Amino acid sequence: MKNVIVITLIFVIAFFEQTKAIEPEPFPINGTFSGYVMDSTSNETLVGATVALKGTRLGTYTNKSGFFSITNILPGEYTIVVSYLGYEKKSFKLKFDERESIRRDIKLKHDGIKTEEISVEAEREVEKREITISKVNIPIEQLKEIRIGGESDVFRSLQFLPGILTSSQISSGLYVRGGSPDQNLVLVDGSVVYNPTHLFGFISTFNSDAIKDVELIKGGFPAEYGGRLSAVLNLTQKDGNQNVIDGLVSLGALSSKVSLEGPLFNGSWFIGGRRTYLELIKTFIPDDPENPLPDFNFYDVNAKLSQNFGNNDKLFISGFMSADALSFDSYGMTMELNIGNQLLSTKWTHIFGDNLFTTLNLSYSKYKNRFFGDQSGYEFVIDNTITDYTIKGTVECFTSDVLTQKFGFETTKYTFGYLQNFTGDADSTSPGSSGGTLNLLVNDWNHSVFGQVNYRMLELISLQGGLRVNYWLQRNLVTYEPRLALRYQFQENVAFKAAWGIYHQNLRLATMPDFSFFDTWLPTDSTVPESKAMHYIFSIETTPFEGYGLNFDVYYKQMNNVNEINMNSLEGNTVSDVFYIGDAKSYGAEIFLQKKFGNLTGWFGYALGFIYAQFDEINNGNEFRPKYDRRHDIKLVLQYKLDESWDFGGSFTFQSGQSYTGATSRFQSRLIGQNYGRGKIVPSQRYGLRLPASHQLNINASYSFTTFGLPSRLILDVYNVYNRRDIWFRYYNTQKEETNVEDVKLLPILPSLSFEMKF
Repeated sequence: MKNVIVITLIFVIAFFEQTKAIEPEPFPINGTFSGYVMDSTSNETLVGATVALKGTRLGTYTNKSGFFSITNILPGEYTIVVSYLGYEKKSFKLKFDERESIRRDIKLKHDGIKTEEISVEAEREVEKREITISKVNIPIEQLKEIRIGGESDVFRSLQFLPGILTSSQISSGLYVRGGSPDQNLVLVDGSVVYNPTHLFGFISTFNSDAIKDVELIKGGFPAEYGGRLSAVLNLTQKDGNQNVIDGLVSLGALSSKVSLEGPLFNGSWFIGGRRTYLELIKTFIPDDPENPLPDFNFYDVNAKLSQNFGNNDKLFISGFMSADALSFDSYGMTMELNIGNQLLSTKWTHIFGDNLFTTLNLSYSKYKNRFFGDQSGYEFVIDNTITDYTIKGTVECFTSDVLTQKFGFETTKYTFGYLQNFTGDADSTSPGSSGGTLNLLVNDWNHSVFGQVNYRMLELISLQGGLRVNYWLQRNLVTYEPRLALRYQFQENVAFKAAWGIYHQNLRLATMPDFSFFDTWLPTDSTVPESKAMHYIFSIETTPFEGYGLNFDVYYKQMNNVNEINMNSLEGNTVSDVFYIGDAKSYGAEIFLQKKFGNLTGWFGYALGFIYAQFDEINNGNEFRPKYDRRHDIKLVLQYKLDESWDFGGSFTFQSGQSYTGATSRFQSRLIGQNYGRGKIVPSQRYGLRLPASHQLNINASYSFTTFGLPSRLILDVYNVYNRRDIWFRYYNTQKEETNVEDVKLLPILPSLSFEMKF
């Protein structure tokens, strides 16, 4: 423990000393322009806004804190152009003298009407410098208009992008390019969230009214991100309105939510909450003793405080909490389930000079689930917890107009707990036999350092190179993760991109093959190797017409030491007792056509994907296609703004059917203390059969008006318009003498009405 503390302190001290050491001197005659881009009404910083000098190749995007820095500006007068989707473009003139550094915060006005927008040459020059591949930035206001069952949901909206699959139409889990949901790094204000879903995956835990920016990287992500194999989802919470107190109330079919924000000293505050009222709805449904309904509820809360200390320092304290609870007592069976997240983080940002931006983040994250069941005296408990404490720091150095650097460190202390306890063995016929128990408790430390550079080598060629180094204390293991990305501007509106990288993951998700109420997280201990992936990606990006973007991506991903749950394991105290370890690979191609602005916006996407896995203990060691392998994936999303009052939207999806495991035969197994038996099936080839294809159409319309002088909206959403009930999962009913194949189907057509009011 002492060594760990010493190592952590060395990282922190080195971090601050390095920021002082590399504080750049101004160029001999060139100037610097820096500042924040903000919303004019609330002073909320805008992430990803474009700042450019018209008539030059100088320009940049604002970072995750809304900060920008443009260096190497020759003396003279320039027109500054600032733009952000959904806001009015702003232009103004600035004159730079020799060695002059200008700091200015820029405020943009929100554009209520999605007018057509023409890109200027300077903005296009900024776009040419975007190196990160497979990166998707869709404005949160656009994502919020994609509603399922009356609920706007970040995860469900992202599922309409090509290459992102689901286990079913009511699941918000993201299967990105052949990776499972646990292989995605989900961050909220830089801190990890382990269980991002409610209602067993139907909606995510993130209240869209509390989020201001969503960034998704589907593969080839840079060295600043680590710990996962597949993708990164980076969410930024609202800071709050620094000028006035305002709020929003929403009443929906599944839940209601409220958010409030306002000024506080030299900063702001924000708090938002959401809760279902399913238990209230249940009271209006007639009791049916033959088909009783369980008691269920969920809630989530977001909160954030921000303070400005002078021109160079900002402090943020943010929190997030979510919980699900289910109970059921009937047919001689009792079942209780509790799932929850807790997150608390503190972030400090400081600007050294004009082009050195630093961030220090301290965070606490906890995930807990507990499942208890009792059937005829046969009790079982599954208990899973993860607790992590993290400190990390980053430095962004905007060295020149052709070179930016980013480096940092991250240290995390993990505690994992997993208990699986049975008081009886369901497969035993011996009197008095006891069931097996899995009881794991693992403590570990992870230390990581990274460095990456963005460098424009030639006028048409830009390079991003990086390296991440990880050290795991328990196994005394060091892993190296080089990353490389390249952009070649082939023509004015055509760019070629390529990326390669190595990624490692220490966490593993234990989930049932066909259906699970909840998922269980476990670490990698000394009995199993860490998971590893290698990404190869090639992309063509073009602008075929003004206002349209077209991307074509091909990818190949090799994954080693991934896991499948061992359904035969009943006792043990190591991770190898829970999992089979094997290899997998995925490859495919994606097309993404997007219309970014105008009264009509949306996108079309198509993905062709192949996923194969191989485990020595499964399917006689032969390759098989996992459950989430879907060969074809078609997505269409359209949103149309008729006028200031009416908005319309629709979405359509088509996916090849998911695979499932069939059966070859059946046998009888007797329960302990019972004189009757129950049927059990003998499974066939793992995931050797396939369900029919799934497809669905959803539409919505909203009408904006005023209620008692307050802006309001009424939203009608129709889920599954043509009432196609796709199959959720298939199982074998052994309750009768003859085994029957039963299909559990998804929701039918479901209209819903919701109401929103701002104040």
